[in-house]
Amino acid sequence: MAILPYTHDTFDAHLPLVIIGAGACGLVAALAAQEAGVELVVLERDPLPRGSTAMSSGFIPAANTHFQHALGVSDSPDVMAEDIQKKNGFEADPAIVELLAHQSGPTIEWLADQHHIPFELVDGFLYPGHRQLRMHATPRRTGEELMGALLNASEAAGIDTVTRARVVNLYVDSTQRVRGVTLERPDGSRESIGCDALILACNGYGGNVELVERYLPTLKNALYYGHEGNQGDALLWGQAMGASTKDLGACQGHGSLATPHQILISWALMMQGGIQVNLSGERFSNEHGGYSEQAAKVLAQPEKMAWNLFDARIDESALAFEDYRNALESGAVRRFASLEALAEDLKLPLDALQATFADMHQLAEQQTSDRFGRRFEPANLLKPPYYAIRVTGALFHTQGGLEVNRQARVLNTQGQALPNLFAAGGAARGVSGSNDSGYLSGNGLLSAVVLGAVAGKSAAELLRLKLSSAVLP
Repeated sequence: MAILPYTHDTFDAHLPLVIIGAGACGLVAALAAQEAGVELVVLERDPLPRGSTAMSSGFIPAANTHFQHALGVSDSPDVMAEDIQKKNGFEADPAIVELLAHQSGPTIEWLADQHHIPFELVDGFLYPGHRQLRMHATPRRTGEELMGALLNASEAAGIDTVTRARVVNLYVDSTQRVRGVTLERPDGSRESIGCDALILACNGYGGNVELVERYLPTLKNALYYGHEGNQGDALLWGQAMGASTKDLGACQGHGSLATPHQILISWALMMQGGIQVNLSGERFSNEHGGYSEQAAKVLAQPEKMAWNLFDARIDESALAFEDYRNALESGAVRRFASLEALAEDLKLPLDALQATFADMHQLAEQQTSDRFGRRFEPANLLKPPYYAIRVTGALFHTQGGLEVNRQARVLNTQGQALPNLFAAGGAARGVSGSNDSGYLSGNGLLSAVVLGAVAGKSAAELLRLKLSSAVLP
């Protein structure tokens, strides 16, 4: 993988726009660009496009949508932007936060109305940091279903997606203009495609052990639950071209991955009254603080694991999530008639566990916060029968990357836009601040889908201007 100097046109083919990566980001960018009349190709390294999207819950936050209106939810882009910034400690680029918040609703409605993505508003609970119900997902609540719907939309639109095509080189001229790419097939054969614009939609560096150790040392020993193709190609290409990078220590972790089953357990369990305890039967954090930063907290516990504890009420609600149903079928979810039975089977000290539950009841009765800052509502206190899932902390994807402007154009270290390079999703700097605690639920797909649409439209506009200037007398 390298940046190679462009000398003369020796490409096997030429297209106005090349998009690297066929996850949600790349497919949405392609839909937006093609709608503007651009001829393009999407290059995907895998046999079947999945990416990080397919491994996620598929939740996309959006404000002021007709899905919210139908359920009587009053929300605005400004409130959404405030929530994003408050969670990240006001470290993200306010212009990009404002852009994503204001474009989120129109983008979701465009995908639903024009491309028949079956979105619906997720109700019943709020994720940490969100003041309004604004998570939009497909009916089964999985990223795999979202990817399937986007693939159907791209096929219906006639998007040309080439799979088993790993991009290994970019050709760049002396003005830092990308002139084309080389792709490699599984048999080692190579092809080259010239282009007038390039969109990097190939995610971050979570699968690159060396880069994780360099930028995310606290998670270097975490289980990586992301796509193995996220090797930091976009980051390394951009750095070689003199691009500005920001917030490379930012990431989305998750403190609730069933182990050893490796099934994502929705944080909705915690938000509806569930708790996490360590092997000593004690809580060790505020479970409402956020699931991203919870990864490091779980990993800091003995044996790098914790138990999710909840009850029948929460179990019934969680059945709406396909991942949870998969966890049930795999045997990851255990049910106990009493706290005594739970402690005996899980080998947790009963006295400590009883003290943990007594403390929650006292806090609920007094309506005071615990030492971690969490409050307990009487209606949400856990009651027998109890349920338990053994979980660990995991790294899902990185949130730092190439700095971009409001057109998703990659900026150099002087703050100037590179001539024809765009980035979105995990390839671009996200809106989660500088570390693992700034991630607001949905930030990853927000950047992938909404900034992906912006990148597609912006690339199309750049190409239109190029064409217009070429035909002027």
